[in-house]
Amino acid sequence: MAKATSISIKQFSQSVHTAVKAATAKHPKFSKLEIPSNITVAYLIRGIPVPEAILKTVTVEEAQSFATDVVHSVAASHADLFAGGGRSAEGAMISVGGRLIIGFPPPPDLFEIGE
Repeated sequence: MAKATSISIKQFSQSVHTAVKAATAKHPKFSKLEIPSNITVAYLIRGIPVPEAILKTVTVEEAQSFATDVVHSVAASHADLFAGGGRSAEGAMISVGGRLIIGFPPPPDLFEIGE
């Protein structure tokens, strides 16, 4: 079994904030998306819920592109977490009950997020 990698939740959150700001600048339809203050873990995706007002204005392709930009930026800040398994960081989306969460699946190796 692979050894878990540990990082600070504060450090990881700062990377996510930076990534969301950069992706929002590139995808203006997401400009009203609030910077997340928590990490949502659901359906093996770590992500950001997209408000309904934004969902009404974007296509699936735009949401996927936004998620991918966020993930690429986070992966660049935490390459050690995304290096395993020979696959690149990829944006992900899941929709349940009319809610869309954009983000990324967990990296291939185990890791802990803590303060």
